[in-house]
Amino acid sequence: MNWFYTFPEMGTEALRALKKGIDFAFRDFTREYGELLERMFDPLKQFLIFSERLLTDSPWPLVILSIALITWLASRSTKIVVGTIITLLLIGYFGMWDDTMKTVSMIFVATLTALVLGLPIGIAMSRFDRMQKVVTPTLDVMQTMPSFVYLIPVVMLLGIGKVAGLLAVVIYAIPPVIRFTNLGIRLVPEDVLEASEAFGTSVWQKMTKVQLPLALPTIMAGVNQTIMMSLSMVVIASMIGVQGLGQPVLKAIANQYFTLGIFNGLAIVGIAIIFDRASQAYGKRLQRHLEVVHG
Repeated sequence: MNWFYTFPEMGTEALRALKKGIDFAFRDFTREYGELLERMFDPLKQFLIFSERLLTDSPWPLVILSIALITWLASRSTKIVVGTIITLLLIGYFGMWDDTMKTVSMIFVATLTALVLGLPIGIAMSRFDRMQKVVTPTLDVMQTMPSFVYLIPVVMLLGIGKVAGLLAVVIYAIPPVIRFTNLGIRLVPEDVLEASEAFGTSVWQKMTKVQLPLALPTIMAGVNQTIMMSLSMVVIASMIGVQGLGQPVLKAIANQYFTLGIFNGLAIVGIAIIFDRASQAYGKRLQRHLEVVHG
């Protein structure tokens, strides 16, 4: 009766052979094309270094004023702007300024990269049902896969460093942009599309002047989720050399420094709240504007 309590493992050898075959093939691929891939991602690396130096080397009052101005333009809310300034001042006062600016630059570049890659995929999904059927299960896997797993292939391909961490963050955070872009375009009312067609708009004009503008609030919700997921990946990405607030948290875990972990964790929370409130407020403003224009 042992077979009834212990699941039979007759396919163990075959599975072990399959795993070895995939591992060896992936290692051979990384040895053969690793340098080529590093050169391909070099412009992205340089952009990340530039944005990081811009934030860390600029005078801190100028950085705070710039972030406050961007927050104001996005939210038009005095409360959010004042909260942003107070949060940044507290971060600087407690000696976490440089790490915070490195984290902000990472989130900025990761979000921008996710938008550049995710928006076209989401638009294509909204136009082709077959593509949606293929991409949706892939996004499901990407969103349910443990985040640590993403570190393995990127480290094997690109080694430890900024680019590997950035790529892991982008892979982890890109699904919301794709999903919400597809959803937003598909939710555009049919009568609006029919009216635009009646005026003789081309496919490109209908997409750029009707569908995308009306889908912008939904797309902004996806951008908001991408930013939040990028921030949640910061601590994990620090394991492969990504500088910022994640490294002190990782150090606190390794050495049981409670206050170090709490303070840097609160700094991450503060940055997350700033991004979240500003992006949500911008999305609501877009929604109200569209309701006035089309209402």
